[in-house]
Amino acid sequence: MCICPECGEIARLSDLHLRYRGVAPKTWFDTYQSKLLALQKKEEFFGEKEDELREKSAERGRKKVPKIVKKCLCPEFARLRYDPYDIKAILHPVDFVVFDGMNKSSEVRDVIFLSRKTQNRELNLIWKSIKNTIEDENYDWKVARITIDGKMKLE
Repeated sequence: MCICPECGEIARLSDLHLRYRGVAPKTWFDTYQSKLLALQKKEEFFGEKEDELREKSAERGRKKVPKIVKKCLCPEFARLRYDPYDIKAILHPVDFVVFDGMNKSSEVRDVIFLSRKTQNRELNLIWKSIKNTIEDENYDWKVARITIDGKMKLE
């Protein structure tokens, strides 16, 4: 039900035959629809350009990685000129492992352990133990496969 603004009669909304002479005044709903249409156009444009924009963004990010990694490294390590993508943080018992050549080719030339000198006696003993293990060739390569149910199998 509604009340006619001209005559004041009560009428059913379904019985009305609405007409308006001239241009209808703009309402909040018209503004809403125009903004919605503009948003849909922008979404379509972004959908068409999304892959290109993501690739450009990823490339910009890749270019920034070496600078970011060098800022994180202590100055002594930053001067060593290793490819930042080859440096992997372990933090204990050694700070970093460098897989030299891994990023530029599929072949790793060297594996380098990087750590700062310390007065920590226990840490120095661990480093000496690692060094002796490598010199004595007392190491092995194993691949661990973890299944969906959480079990681990060594190959």
